[in-house]
Amino acid sequence: MVPNTLMAHVVDTGQPMLVDLLTNQAGTFLVSRLPLRNAQGEVIGAMGMVLLDHPETTMQPLMTKFSRLQRELDDARQQLAAQRRPKYTVASFIGASPQAMEIKRQARRVAQTDSTVLLLGETGTGKELLAHAIHAASARAARPFVGVNIAAVPDTLLEAEFFGVAPGAYTGADRKGRDGKFKLADGGTLFLDEIGDMPIALQSKLLRVLQEQEVEPLGSNTVQRVDVRIIAATSRDLPAMVAAGSFRADLYYRLNVLPIRLPALRERMADLEALVETLADDIARRSGLPHKGLSGDALELLAQQSWPGNIRELRNVLEQATLMTDDLVLGASHFTSLVVGEAPAAPAVARSPKQLAATHDVVGASASTAAIKPLPQAIAELESRAIREALAATGGNKLAASRLLGISRATLYEKLALI
Repeated sequence: MVPNTLMAHVVDTGQPMLVDLLTNQAGTFLVSRLPLRNAQGEVIGAMGMVLLDHPETTMQPLMTKFSRLQRELDDARQQLAAQRRPKYTVASFIGASPQAMEIKRQARRVAQTDSTVLLLGETGTGKELLAHAIHAASARAARPFVGVNIAAVPDTLLEAEFFGVAPGAYTGADRKGRDGKFKLADGGTLFLDEIGDMPIALQSKLLRVLQEQEVEPLGSNTVQRVDVRIIAATSRDLPAMVAAGSFRADLYYRLNVLPIRLPALRERMADLEALVETLADDIARRSGLPHKGLSGDALELLAQQSWPGNIRELRNVLEQATLMTDDLVLGASHFTSLVVGEAPAAPAVARSPKQLAATHDVVGASASTAAIKPLPQAIAELESRAIREALAATGGNKLAASRLLGISRATLYEKLALI
């Protein structure tokens, strides 16, 4: 038996391999493999021929190129595998409050099954992190974790994104075709973020894939079997959408097998200090700045906020405060212009009319100057506040919020990533 031989592949496919490099313990050889057929054209065997027994001596440029391409292929495979690994574990969900501990318990429990998980909660509560954590704790941890944000993909491209495209399916399509997310996640987990934004026309096709575990790429008549565990997430009220007819009831029931509702930040303020510490560490690591702690009055001020953007909004506020000062300890004064709530008014001091008149011009001038912020900062704060208010007004519905703001859904997601 020749090690690393591909003769069986030639027999199975009936296709010749005219020029190939075979490497084993005996060395490297330039070989050809041909199928053998009977009078009826049936493959009855295969024949291999050694064209050169020492190709490295006569084909040095080809051998060098082959070795380089092989190394590049191995590197690309390793990078792709690293990208498909889960980024977080259950321990990454920060907090020791009863609410946080219950979420961790539920995550570990559902990780032991292959059933569909539906993560519910407001934007910024950590649904994507928990999806990674469930995959990392499951038996599929060594297989791919593939995520797709439905709201960030144009409706016209969603079907190709999910199911793939057959070679030459339409003008401009890749001649080799393209695998969809279901195929990329085969054997692992597919995370469907913002499932509530899926167009009604595509929901029936998704339901069929979930039921049959089969996908049919665009432009193909071939059905491909897949083994995928689904984790879906949404900040929208799916039962209300079902009642309104904008979300299929049968798909909702198929997704709502193991629901986990993530609490809003305001519902677990006992975790605020631990979250601030973890976020501050990450901000310091990414920015290259020293770690900055928070004073007691700063934590008290943050604890008084409602945080409609939840942990994502908290991180944004911490990052802005960190970058806007060289102080190593952040006090309440560093946050008063960044949070929604206002600082308490200072007690009034009795002054005579003459004193007031004497100081009026100076105070007015200094106040007007102090109130002016750099234009980029003012614009960023205005956008952040408008987005938070729109999300609060629409109950976290990003599509409705984008319409209120007069921007596209994709633009809203880009801005949310910066908040």
